This record gives sequence, structure tokens and C-alpha cells, in this order.
Amino acid sequence: MSASDLPEVGDGLARLAAAHGVATEYWDQVGHRVLVSAATVEAVLRSQGVDLSGPDAIERELEAIRLRDWRRMLPPVFIGREGEQRRLWVHVTHGQQVRVQVDLESGARVDLAQLDWYVEPMGLGDRFIGEASFAIPPDLPLGWHTVTAVSEGETATMPLVMTPRRLDAAKTTGDRQWGFMTQLYATRSRGSWGLGDLHDAGALAAWSGSELGAGFLLINPVHAAAPTPPMAPSPYLPVTRRFTNPIYLRIEDIWEFEELAAPVRDRITQLAEQIQRRNLTDELLDRDAVWAAKKVALEVIFAAGRTPARDRQFSEYRELEGQGLLDFATWCALTETLGAAADSWPIEFSRRDSQAVAKFREANAQLLDFHCWLQWQMDQQLEGLQATAIAAGMTIGLMQDLAVGVHPEGADAWSLQDVLARGVSVGAPPDMYNQVGQDWSQPPWLPAALAEAGYLPYRDMLRTVLRHAGGLRIDHVLGLFRLWLVPAGQSPAAGTFVKLNHDAMLGILCLEAQRAGALVVGEDLGTVESWVQEALADRGIIGTSILWFEADPDGSAKPPRDWRREVLASVSVHDLPPTAGFLRDEHVRIRAELGLLTRPVEEERAAAARDRDSWARLLTADGYLAPDVDLGTDAGLEEFVVALHRAVAAAPARLIGVSLPDVFGDRRAQNQPGTDQEYPNWRVPMTDGAGAAVLLEDLYAKPELLMRLVGAVRGEQRNGERLGLML
Repeated sequence: MSASDLPEVGDGLARLAAAHGVATEYWDQVGHRVLVSAATVEAVLRSQGVDLSGPDAIERELEAIRLRDWRRMLPPVFIGREGEQRRLWVHVTHGQQVRVQVDLESGARVDLAQLDWYVEPMGLGDRFIGEASFAIPPDLPLGWHTVTAVSEGETATMPLVMTPRRLDAAKTTGDRQWGFMTQLYATRSRGSWGLGDLHDAGALAAWSGSELGAGFLLINPVHAAAPTPPMAPSPYLPVTRRFTNPIYLRIEDIWEFEELAAPVRDRITQLAEQIQRRNLTDELLDRDAVWAAKKVALEVIFAAGRTPARDRQFSEYRELEGQGLLDFATWCALTETLGAAADSWPIEFSRRDSQAVAKFREANAQLLDFHCWLQWQMDQQLEGLQATAIAAGMTIGLMQDLAVGVHPEGADAWSLQDVLARGVSVGAPPDMYNQVGQDWSQPPWLPAALAEAGYLPYRDMLRTVLRHAGGLRIDHVLGLFRLWLVPAGQSPAAGTFVKLNHDAMLGILCLEAQRAGALVVGEDLGTVESWVQEALADRGIIGTSILWFEADPDGSAKPPRDWRREVLASVSVHDLPPTAGFLRDEHVRIRAELGLLTRPVEEERAAAARDRDSWARLLTADGYLAPDVDLGTDAGLEEFVVALHRAVAAAPARLIGVSLPDVFGDRRAQNQPGTDQEYPNWRVPMTDGAGAAVLLEDLYAKPELLMRLVGAVRGEQRNGERLGLML
């Protein structure tokens, strides 16, 4: 697109956009330069709190930015990095002396040395402001510290976050680990209450770890949804990323369940049996029915009370999570009382710190206790799940998944509104997932406001998610560098990128992951420049390689031996159909039927066939697939699926993921990016190739395809020959 096709972005607007990290142009996935319209730039700037009213607004805003730091003694927060000396500026009246010290987490104190670093003083009102420079030592202990600056009666403080040089993935994983990847809600057992739950995850982890040598289990985000129907099915559009969805609780695993009177337990068992009949059908998953049944049981157990020892544990959990837990429980109670549409609540309930909200908390204390208790139960079952995985021999154990953002009317949008933008939503430009772009309706971080808050909302979320995880997958990890923002009412393609302080975002992520003993995987697919992948690798964050997206410059299949080492590699991903379905062009069929293609369906099918043929040639040449296999038959299809997994295992990748639906020959997609109600996203149960429902008990029987795929990723088969340990 040429500049003449768009309203001009003038010089002043371009400078203001650059100052706020708003892109006026970008390079798309295929390397084309795209210019952003002035209307988009202005809309995004307004969402960042920039005043564009009046003819002199741009110059006023530019001047405010120029003087912003000079008006403050210290930055709002400082990010240090292990092994690097960084410069801290301190602004005081020109000529005055200043002393700076760091109070460490440990209680110790460190005086900072001043640097010989001259900066021209700045005239501000009736005085000149000088800039003194101090060295943040490279060997300062890791953690969250406090800097205090004192100068002739003037004092200021700020948080100092000292972050690791990098994460050491090898220390966590050893040479290589493999594991299953699954959408937990679709992974059911005979004991599930209509949806897969944390007990099912623990059982799968224990079995795959002890029986198959798996080192991890990657599940979808278990972030919370609204507690009222209809419950949003997408695990990637939660109401909060910090807290969890109690629909994943196994009722019978709650400690107090066994303490109930026998008749009460019997009634709960009868309730479970009614909902468990759904486990045996291939019907779409019904979260509302499951939650209605589970909530009845949970309310009964909560009302039965706790022992003094258990009450102390509950109190300790509430103290640990603090204000964030109270805010979330308050939002849940408000939602149950006023409805899920927060924008329609009376204005006095629009902020968490209002007097009306304080009175509501007092009047509804028991309801708030219930929602806090639900989170405690989830915390306990997640702790048990990780312990089970490690006891089964897993090196990593549970790998949690972190969504990009949150629902625009959810708990975080309400309680964290001061650090989230309005009038824009997070999405993605046109790419391999969706050729018309995506709008995920999620409010983005306000970069400046997040820094002013000392990154505490981000840190607290990470701490909670990482507490009982051996690994964390970051969905759309590009969102730690920049976010694609779509102005309200515009098409997804009419957005632009806004930068975040990726040094801070990555540093804090690494600090909290290291403290939790967890590795981090970044989903670095789509429009991701090479420098982003290099920055992730420099921090020890593992990338992602999906076989279908690994291509040489000419578009042909890229040999796995040429893939990156520090990645989680797999054949497929949850935004594509299972491998058997992908090989039968299920992704083309869905997008064609939903009108999501930008070129004729015949061209899409031809492109899919070329990709398939390219991989078939590579698989055959490298000895993973026999040349006489008929790919048009079901038997040939299975051979192709196994061969693809052999190819992935040939990559130098540190982690190998096997999508659990591939084990059963499932063909139905879990999600079609860029759709909402057009496709039953996140509601499809796991089935076999014929469409019949399958359960974990079917997996434990060790079907042949399972054993072949596991053997493939463990490097034990090549052309049907066993090369390693027999399973």
C-alpha cells in the first residue's frame, strides 16, 4: 500500500506517535511495508491518554513528554539486570548534593556510587534541574528492592527490580524432554463431571510420566471465567489471568468432601452421575451445565465448614494473595448480584476503591469468602497436580499456559482499569492463522501506567500463575514487546503496533520464573522479527516451532535438522485442526465455509497440497515415510502422521510436544482464529478418527497409534525399525 492511499500522518503526529511507541508503519509477515492511517494513529494515541483536542494539542503533548522526567526526582521504577551495570538518573536542583541508597529485600542496605556523567541542566520554571547519575551494580542481589534518594530536604523512592541475566533451561530440562499437549476441558475420564479437570490432568501426568517417560504436560490456560452463565468457552479470553476457573475442580478431591455426612455425599455422588453421562457422548461441551452442577456441590461443601487447622491454611492463602484476591472475589460477587455486563452496573460500582464497593463487601462478606475459598481449592489441587507429576518422574511437570489478555468486562478490566487502555483492543494483523486479521476484544496494558504502577499488577499475576508450575507457555509472546491494537469499530487489519518496555517485561518474567523454578516457552509465531527471537533466546526463553510453519525461503519444507535448538517443537498447535484433520484440509474447509479466505478456495487447496507434498518428499528422502504409502487411505494417513512426528523428533529441539488428539486420530479443530460464534470454538470434546468420544481410560489401554507416536518422538522408530528402548 502506498502513502497516497492513506490520510497523511504529519510530522508532528509521527513524532508524538514515536514518543508513545505507536507505529506509523510496519512490515507484514511476507515482508511488505504497510503504512498506518492517521485515523488509526490518533485513535490509538487517545487510548493511551493523549489529548489531541485543539490545534496546539500535539505540540503541548510533545512538550509535556520532553519535560516529564525532569519534573520528577526518580523514575517510577528501575529494571536492573544481573551482570550489567546500568545508569540511574536522579533529578535535583542544579548544584545540590544527593545521596542514593538501595534497601534490599533481605533488609541490608547498599549505597550507590555516583558516576562521572555530565548532562546539561534543564530550566524548569524558576530553577534549573540537574541530572546526577548513579551506578546500579551488576552484582546486586536479584529481587524487588527499594531505592531512596535524598537531597537537601527532598526525598523520593522507587522500586528497583534486579532481574536474572538469563534463565537456564538446560538446568531444568536436561538434554531433552517430551510431553503431551492437551485442552484439559476436552480431556475427560469416566470420573469427570462432563469436562476434564485437574484430577484428570494429574492422572494423565502420572501415567505418561511413569509409563511413557514424559517430562511435562502442557494444558490450556485455566484462567477464570465469569461465575454466571453463559460461561465464555475460550480459555484465551478470561476475566482474569491471575486467578483460576473452579470448573476445573474435582469435587471428590476436596478435603472436606470426605468429612460430609454420608447422605450429603450420596446426593453429591448422584449429582455427579447425572453429569458424567455426558462423558460418553461426542456432543459439544456444555460448561454451563457442568458449572451449575459443580456449584451446587461446592456450596454444600463450603457451608459445611472447616477444621481450625484448615481455617488457618485458608487464612494464610488469603494473606498470600492479598488485595488482588479480595478484588477478584468482589467482582465475582458483584457479577452474581448485578449481572455479568459490568458496563451496565450503577456508576458507584465502577471502581474497586469506591465507598459503594466497600459497603458491598461488608454486606456480602460470606459470598466473598466463598469465591476466595474456590480459589484456595484450585490452588491446592494445582499444588497436588504438580506434586503428582514430579513424583511420577517428570522433570518439568505441569506447564501452564498464559493468555494474551482478558475480557473487556471482566475482573481485571474492572480492578486494573488504571493500567489498561480503553477504546482499543488487542488482536493480530493478517497472518497465517487468519488472512483478514484478528480482534480479540481484549483491553491492552497502558505501558506508561504499568511502569508508574511499578509493574506490580504484572508481577503479581506471574507469581500466582507460576506458583505450582514447572513451566509456563506465553501465548503470543510478541505481546511482551508490542501489541497490535485495533481501534473500536475498525476492522482488525486497520490496527497498528504499540511498543512495551520489553526489557522490563522479560526481566520480571525471568525473575519470577527463576524464583518459581520454572522454564518459560514463548509462542513466537506469526509476525515476529528475528531480533525478537534473539532477545527471547538471550533471556533463556524457549521459542516455538510448529512443523507446518517451518519453511525454507522458497516455501519448501524446512528439514528439522535445521530448526532451532531452544524451542518447543510439535507438529501442530491448538489454532489448527489435529494432524489427521489438517492433512485432510480441514483448515481450508472451515475457513472457506466461514468466509475467512482472501483468495479462492481452489488456490487454498492447491497451496495446502503443495505443502503436504513438500513434506511428503522430505519425509521420504529422510527415511521417515515409505515411498509407496498411499496417502489417500486411512492407513496411509496414519503413516503420514507418524512420519511427521518422527521428523519433529529429528529436530535439535529441547522440548517435543505431542498433541493428545493426534493419539486418537481426532480431526475436529478446537478453535478457528478470528471467529466467535461462527464455529464452536473450545467446545469440541476429544474424539477418535470416526468421531466417537474417547476418554483417558482409552489412552491407558495403550492403543497402537499412541505407542507409535510416543516411540517416534522418543527417537525409537525409523522406517518401522526399533532403535531404542522398547515401550
